[in-house]
Amino acid sequence: MSMRSLILLACLSCVGVLAEEQDIATVLAPSLGETASADDLTSLTLNVLPDGQGLPAGSGTVSEGRALYAAHCVSCHGVDGQNGINDALAGGHDTLTSNRPVRTVGSYWPYATTIFDYINRAMPYRDPGSLSHDDVYALTAYLLHVNDILDERATLDAASLKRIEMPNRNNFIWAINPGATQ
Repeated sequence: MSMRSLILLACLSCVGVLAEEQDIATVLAPSLGETASADDLTSLTLNVLPDGQGLPAGSGTVSEGRALYAAHCVSCHGVDGQNGINDALAGGHDTLTSNRPVRTVGSYWPYATTIFDYINRAMPYRDPGSLSHDDVYALTAYLLHVNDILDERATLDAASLKRIEMPNRNNFIWAINPGATQ
């Protein structure tokens, strides 16, 4: 028997012995991270649909969003959503049909409500789900402002966010039309 076969046999034997004492999934788990608490999962269970269904209570201003952006976002996405080490969040207007389209919040996203949903679930990168609903409304307001969609003095809440028509909204072809009757 080769050395490689002996080593493989020894490893499988160890796993077999451990598996008798513990659940096999526990034995083979990589032991990375920590178990998510109920509080950790609460912010991630909010589902905001394109029509705004599911938006929580709260509000935020462009000014508040600017300060939050400086604290949580600028290091990855750059000043005013451009020239950062990660995806640009602003700009890209009129580039989608070019050879080098720039897909940003303002040039590509079809619904403003999904910006709220994405920030709430996935940002900030190192601590997703840590922002309050007011913070998420404020950051959404700021991103809409730097994309020339929302006035600098604006306050955003569930009602006003649902009313925003994104510039690229009508350039998507949906396989399923959620508004159509069967």
